[in-house]
Amino acid sequence: MKKLLLILILASGPLYGQPVQIPADDASTWSMFTYDMGNLFKGIGYSYTRPLYWGKSQWATFGGMVAATGTVYLFDTQTSEYFTGRKEDIPQWLQDYGRVYGGPVTNAALTTAVYFTGLFTQNPKLRRTGVLLMSSAASAGMLQQFLKGFVGRARPLSGQSKDTFKPFWQGSGEYHSFPSGHTVMAFTTAYAIAKQFRSPWVKAGIYAVGIVPGISRLWEGKHWLSDVVFSVGLSIFTVEAIDRYLDSRYSEKYNAKDKNVSWNLQFGPGTLGVLIEF
Repeated sequence: MKKLLLILILASGPLYGQPVQIPADDASTWSMFTYDMGNLFKGIGYSYTRPLYWGKSQWATFGGMVAATGTVYLFDTQTSEYFTGRKEDIPQWLQDYGRVYGGPVTNAALTTAVYFTGLFTQNPKLRRTGVLLMSSAASAGMLQQFLKGFVGRARPLSGQSKDTFKPFWQGSGEYHSFPSGHTVMAFTTAYAIAKQFRSPWVKAGIYAVGIVPGISRLWEGKHWLSDVVFSVGLSIFTVEAIDRYLDSRYSEKYNAKDKNVSWNLQFGPGTLGVLIEF
């Protein structure tokens, strides 16, 4: 088991697939494309229906994610003051990166570029990775957009407290704090890419790059820390669910080993984190 200390929660659970159906080796580019697009949309549906098939361990993992989010929620006011108070200390290039990389346009450009590169170079691993990236981003992106209006949590910059909610809010983005869209888009992509590598150090580096957009939203006062924590958990759940579905649809399995993630909250003087074992 490898260990990695992160400030945010990662969650996943075992999921199950269907019989493998793979296009013939001499299939045309169009056949590959239509096959992949079918898997993309089916993967989205698969991720949304997984809770219907969860067992005790999956619900325990989900409960752990909720508990971690709730624990961080208790300190949202203090952490928000801490991050917003240090915005001026953050280099402008890092602030710009955080805003741009987590946006839907940048994410769409990156994920589709990966897929079409794999399609036109006839690289099955890259094709599968592209499908995973696009379907995970679409699934998590649509869900977080729904949750924003459903929960209606006030953003820190609104001047309201962390406890202010207007459920079913469809007005301005001032009450669209939970969850963090930038975190979901950026970390979903980073986590999916990191699955291509075995080294925990490479994975950690990719995770660090992927979490910057979420942290940048804390500097900007757009989100509370608990928004970001939950968003990372949502990203991990989505990628793991769709990845397991794709295991049943492609012969290229770069991560065929069991994918189990466990965690423990870590407390210390001035610190609050989550220990991830994988």
